[in-house]
Amino acid sequence: MSSDQFDSALDLLRRLPPHSTAANLNRICALAPDLTEELLSSVDQPLQTRQCKKTKRDYLLCDYNRDGDSYRSPWSNEFYPEVEDAEMPSERVRKMEVRMGEAVEVYRELYYEGGVSSVYFWDLDDGFAGVVLLKKTTPKSNSEGGWDSIHVFEAIDRARNAHYKLTSTVILRLSTGNEALGDMDLSGNMTRQVEQDMPVQDDGSHIVNVGKLVEDMELKMRNLLQEVYFGKAKDIVGDLRSVQPLTEANKEKASHQEMINSMKR
Repeated sequence: MSSDQFDSALDLLRRLPPHSTAANLNRICALAPDLTEELLSSVDQPLQTRQCKKTKRDYLLCDYNRDGDSYRSPWSNEFYPEVEDAEMPSERVRKMEVRMGEAVEVYRELYYEGGVSSVYFWDLDDGFAGVVLLKKTTPKSNSEGGWDSIHVFEAIDRARNAHYKLTSTVILRLSTGNEALGDMDLSGNMTRQVEQDMPVQDDGSHIVNVGKLVEDMELKMRNLLQEVYFGKAKDIVGDLRSVQPLTEANKEKASHQEMINSMKR
């Protein structure tokens, strides 16, 4: 695999519409099959949903519960389609995975009031790692939207403390349109990272610590999206297109300037 090809593929995906990332990624993988594994593990794309055949519950698909073309369900701990000699979490890590999944379900209902969530853990030599996934979409209509959260973390055990490294990505998609205003599409993604040492007494402490890190990070990213990204977009759209007639806007600006000048005298 050429590093130049991989860099070019990433550069191309950054320049294409974010809401079409999955389709464009499939096209690039079809053109350059040697890049498939590296691209799938490096490019964040909207999460897909599948139903567990055993429990009939929905779960989310990502690179961290994938083995070839099969995906592991967090509810049954089985791969669909079945995989021989698949890598599975240890008994201790699986128990934490189940507890974290239950906690995230409560969090999802409180914050998102619906949607789908999934949690996957796996073993490391000096600890464990995992991913917390959250997805919420609006019903298809004139206004559509989707929110995908991907929180990947590592927990390294250190005596009575643990070192956590969290990398969070949010993929947001919003679109609306009507005959009077036309069409608007706002989509993109944001990635943030944090590292922190936190006290640990038992495995239950890991659940509390990771949950707190994920909750705090989601709150920061939501506020950043609302205050910076949406605020900036609103200012730009307001400057480009105003509901108020231009003549009235110019009169207001002139009166404001006249008031400022009179105060300087």
